[in-house]
Amino acid sequence: MPAINGTQLKERIGNLKSNIWFDGQKITGDILAHHAFKGVINSKARLYDFQVEVGNLPLMTYKSPTTGNRVGRSFHPPVKKEDLELRRLAAGEWAKLTGGMMGRTPDYMNTALMALGASAHVFEGENKLGRNVTNLYEKARENDLTFSHTYVTPQVNRTLAYFEDKEKPISARVVRETADGIFIKGARLLATQGGITDELMVLPAGGKFIEEDYVYAFSIPSSTENLKFVCRESFVYNESHFDHPLGSRFEEMDTIVIFNNTFVPWERVFLYKDLKAAMNLFNETNFNTFLVHQTLSRQITKSRLFLGTAQLITETIGIGEYQHVKEKISEMICGVEMMKGLLLSSEMQARENGSGLVVPDANPLTVASLIFPKLYPRFVEILQLLGASGTITIPTSNDFDSDIRSDLDLYLQGADTEAKERVRLFRLVWDMCSSAFAGRETIYERFFFGDPVRISVGLYNQYDKKPAVDLVKNLLKS
Repeated sequence: MPAINGTQLKERIGNLKSNIWFDGQKITGDILAHHAFKGVINSKARLYDFQVEVGNLPLMTYKSPTTGNRVGRSFHPPVKKEDLELRRLAAGEWAKLTGGMMGRTPDYMNTALMALGASAHVFEGENKLGRNVTNLYEKARENDLTFSHTYVTPQVNRTLAYFEDKEKPISARVVRETADGIFIKGARLLATQGGITDELMVLPAGGKFIEEDYVYAFSIPSSTENLKFVCRESFVYNESHFDHPLGSRFEEMDTIVIFNNTFVPWERVFLYKDLKAAMNLFNETNFNTFLVHQTLSRQITKSRLFLGTAQLITETIGIGEYQHVKEKISEMICGVEMMKGLLLSSEMQARENGSGLVVPDANPLTVASLIFPKLYPRFVEILQLLGASGTITIPTSNDFDSDIRSDLDLYLQGADTEAKERVRLFRLVWDMCSSAFAGRETIYERFFFGDPVRISVGLYNQYDKKPAVDLVKNLLKS
């Protein structure tokens, strides 16, 4: 099957019948019609429709090396710098359709699979599991599969000396091994879109490598027996795109994943009790580097959404003549241009790795992954400061369809904008900076790649500081 369209995606997700629990009840009806999932599934379907439009095929797809079919660009292994550019441009086009507000568009995990599939040798070891990851990648590429993933353990006790009771596992671990496969029991956190993707990929959880039972990686269908997804509260308060322009369309449900003696066949496992492979998973495959490259493409689009919204506020209520307003928007411009520069720098300094892939330079990407979690809350704050009372003076679409419409038209008009359009803008602002959806987005971007302190330490350890030190020494000598 070549790259799919939105109808095909919805048909497949509708037939999954995953074990999803929402607000105390197991979902038994049509997931496509459920208020908590309808918006995000429709938004994903739009991405797939976009990729197969005739004019978009050259950028959004490429020819499969095995079938010749057009398959998704995000599966394309970059073997030259031009390939990296195409991947960036394709990711940017999908990001435009969501304003960058969906962190788990399908190209994110497709990118992960591409990196893993190209580095199958890393997973060979004693268990010879490398072929399994190659098969998974090829199957996903040829069928345009969608993936959720998890590699976060339950936040029970983060002290260094804490060890769990093996008899009552909390963090998901291997509890039994047979000739046919392994059995997993316990939980994992934060599987975004859990249960509404074709597959769930489970990767090694950091900090758990001291015990072999935690050293594994696999992918299984989301509808696997004894696999359960427990949802948080939905931030889709109603389906009106006027009232909740972002939450109604781009709310990505986050789930707790519970394995209850879940069976995983060997052909689905690509890492098992191989500490060396687990430690090298990210370094040798350049897994994280490719993911940050994709993510930065999305985050630049998201930053531009904030910049454009700030400028629209300025024009709508006539505050553009004030210097402090221009200073705030200039701050956002600096953020956008800084992120763009780091992304392009990573591509310009790309080098080939041991698997034959051209890998973006990790240093500027790591810098970007540390800067954006600081920029994003500031972007939110700037919208709040510019919007002020307008951010909370936001009647609903029903109000504009009621007998008080004439009052709203008079009292909520903008400098040169009708009241309904002004309120439409400020409802967007609310969804970007103050609603429950906005709060989730801020936390999500703060910790998108994990603990910022750990990332900072990693940058310090890996960065070649010798040229800078030599510069100082040579200057002192002269």
